[in-house]
Amino acid sequence: MMTKPVEAAAAPAPAIDVRFGQVGLIQVRIRSTDPGAILDELTGRVASAPLFFQRTGVCLDLTVLGREPQVEEMRPVMDAVRRAGMLPVGLVGESAAMESLSAALELPVLAPFRGQAQAAVPVVQPAERAESGLPALMQHQPVRSGQRVYARSRDLVVTATVGAGAEAIADGCVHVYGSLRGRAVAGARGDTGARVFCQEFRAELVSVAGVFRVFETLPPELAGKPVQAWLDGDDLRFAPLGG
Repeated sequence: MMTKPVEAAAAPAPAIDVRFGQVGLIQVRIRSTDPGAILDELTGRVASAPLFFQRTGVCLDLTVLGREPQVEEMRPVMDAVRRAGMLPVGLVGESAAMESLSAALELPVLAPFRGQAQAAVPVVQPAERAESGLPALMQHQPVRSGQRVYARSRDLVVTATVGAGAEAIADGCVHVYGSLRGRAVAGARGDTGARVFCQEFRAELVSVAGVFRVFETLPPELAGKPVQAWLDGDDLRFAPLGG
């Protein structure tokens, strides 16, 4: 009598995957350890764009403080950041003392980013121009919510749309020949000469070399129009294309 073979039990699916990924984080540049002043300023920033800043992860940049802060100073600073509605997830600094501070605060030390942010919170990065000679990265499919397209060391050309919650990022210029409803980041490695161009301006965020503005502070009169954005010193400016 033939017996039916016993099928091997299926291996259980793994509980986790560990992968390396690119995560964009806002950096709060700490110039003072006065928790009251920090709370007042951050509360104003969060109120100006609550959907963007509320409960967002931020790094605390200590490189411009001018001294090594003590653990006892930093705990009230972190509490002020949390009370403002942001979540500290790391420190930025390059000194040996930073390691002991990070251990005491149970926060990782992250490499400093490049650029300088405005109308939100500052970001620190040394300028780095995109390499010349590389053709633009062409994106012919819509960039959908949750997707990110990054053109390293060159321009990015999107011939379709950039949906809400999507990101179009380039070390050079970003060109969107459709509706820009998500985020456009030009000069991602500090190229202050980079620009953002789009045919239909409805962006959630626009950034050039780290200087960025969120949708609550973008010019409402430009909504739905062809627009370009560029840096003028430390100001991020917008104008109609051809205007």
